[in-house]
Amino acid sequence: MIPLSSLPALNASLNAASGVLLLVGYFFIRRQRVTAHRACMVAAFSISTLFLVSYLYYHYHVGATRFPGQGWVRPFYFTLLISHTVLAAMIVPLVLTTLYRAVTGRFDRHVRIARWTLPIWIYVSFTGVIIYWMLYHLFPAR
Repeated sequence: MIPLSSLPALNASLNAASGVLLLVGYFFIRRQRVTAHRACMVAAFSISTLFLVSYLYYHYHVGATRFPGQGWVRPFYFTLLISHTVLAAMIVPLVLTTLYRAVTGRFDRHVRIARWTLPIWIYVSFTGVIIYWMLYHLFPAR
């Protein structure tokens, strides 16, 4: 069993891995390597799902983590956190719709929504890592 205190680092790692897979998947589809693109996107979806389960489990047991930073970094952190949180809530139905359209072969509609889904999903993945870093490493709780 993974200790509860290790879950934030695991979650950041899962977010980073998902973000990298999304970028690599985009690289593949731009070169018409559909099978490689599909593999990256399925892996990114799987890793993001694992992240979500782990994240919810952690916060169910620990609750909220307060940001101790002061000065100019505090409004920066909360601006980042708010944009991340709002887009993270939006990304779930976007990803599910995008994936559904790909699986059902509706590629014209898949491409249309993927143009919105991909950059938002990448943003959410990497801002999650930045938030983790700021919360647990830049300004660790004392």
